[in-house]
Amino acid sequence: MLRFRDLSFRYKIPLRATLLVLVTAVTLTAANVVREYEQLRTDLFANAESLGSVVAMTLITPLLHDDLWRAYEIVSVPVRQGQDSTLGAEWLLVVDAQGRVYASTRPREQPVGVTLAELGGSVARLAAEYDLAALRGSRAVELEEASDFHLLMPILFDGVNLGTLILAYPKSIFEPRFRSIVERGALVTLLVLALLLPISWYWGRRMADPLVQLADCMSRVGERIPVESEYRLYESRDEVGLAGTQLKLMLAALREKEALEQQIIASERLAAIGRITAGIAHEINNPLGGMLNAISTYKRHGQAERTLPLLERGLLQIKETVAALLVEARLQSHPLNAQDFDDLRTLLQPHLAPKRVQLVWQGGLLGTVALPSTQVRQILLNLLLNAVQAAEPGSEVVCSIEHGRESIEFRVANRGQPIPVERLNHLFEPFVGTSDGGNGLGLWVTYQLVQQLGGRIDVSSNAADGTVVAVSLPAPETDR
Repeated sequence: MLRFRDLSFRYKIPLRATLLVLVTAVTLTAANVVREYEQLRTDLFANAESLGSVVAMTLITPLLHDDLWRAYEIVSVPVRQGQDSTLGAEWLLVVDAQGRVYASTRPREQPVGVTLAELGGSVARLAAEYDLAALRGSRAVELEEASDFHLLMPILFDGVNLGTLILAYPKSIFEPRFRSIVERGALVTLLVLALLLPISWYWGRRMADPLVQLADCMSRVGERIPVESEYRLYESRDEVGLAGTQLKLMLAALREKEALEQQIIASERLAAIGRITAGIAHEINNPLGGMLNAISTYKRHGQAERTLPLLERGLLQIKETVAALLVEARLQSHPLNAQDFDDLRTLLQPHLAPKRVQLVWQGGLLGTVALPSTQVRQILLNLLLNAVQAAEPGSEVVCSIEHGRESIEFRVANRGQPIPVERLNHLFEPFVGTSDGGNGLGLWVTYQLVQQLGGRIDVSSNAADGTVVAVSLPAPETDR
């Protein structure tokens, strides 16, 4: 499932801008609705107070003369006139100084002479919460869970409270105006969104494009370093532009470093070829020089019986050198089996005795392995001979074999002097020279054979663990 944070910035920024515009528009509309509601409420109570003041002054005479019918006529007029007004009172009630109903626009529900407590409902709560006889000014009241707003207006004559006029306005009176405000606010919000969303989406894409270009350029840096014509970066003095500039400089530095590395690799290859050439020349010139001396001696003194053996040994040495350089990749041989390792131990015995070195053999094959036995035996023989030559007298050479499902690993270890670090990097080059004066062809041949078999060879050497050569060859087993 795709998460929002996994989206591209070309979508994330416009969506956030859209959400911000939407929240802003809804907030402003809500604030406008609340303001309009408060204004309606203020207008309602102002109108109610104005109406109540006029009605209260008109009621003074009927109350003084105890003219109940006249009082009823006075309070009924605003209700009849307010039938078509959105700010008209729902009902009016006149309460005398003793807290009894004197006149009401709803005489059946609020009969004359009944106390407010007996009427119950919101009127009883008004009587319980407010001392009507002590009122000296109007008071707007909004009781919780009541369906009406109430205005309490004292009826005063020369400072004497003759009674109280109660005006009730239904809260539903706001619904038409409130609905109209919400509809206008929603319309304005939609118009604002229709105008701002395309703009915010456009500018969001414009802001995201530099980041997308930067990410695209960075994603191209992998197996190779892209050239400048393969990418396009945003150029400016802001943070994204500065990051793009630094990325350009970094890629240029990486390309320069890559070019230098290629030059170094080429130089190292030429140096290796030079060393090989020099080694071949040395290995062939030595026997050639001896052969030429033998021929010169033969010309002066004869003695063919001494000259021919010298020529034969020189030619054989040249042949061995050339044969070592020509590693055959596909020699025909039987699959590797346990008998091949027994043959190797037999071949090594003459080399172990003079140095009093003991060969320790660990592990073995689980069956026949689909590997050419000739090449594998040559690899192990070369490694074991080198290990025996480098081992301290009286020490051990350990050869361990680990046969897995898809590979076979050989490890040859000895406790001789560790190989210097500077020689480890050139250990498998021919004619580099070894500590025992050899020409290094054995390890070079070993490396070539391992590569041809699709394997890997690693060497570690230190004073604590000695020298360990590990060879891993892919070898699916063929028989158990």
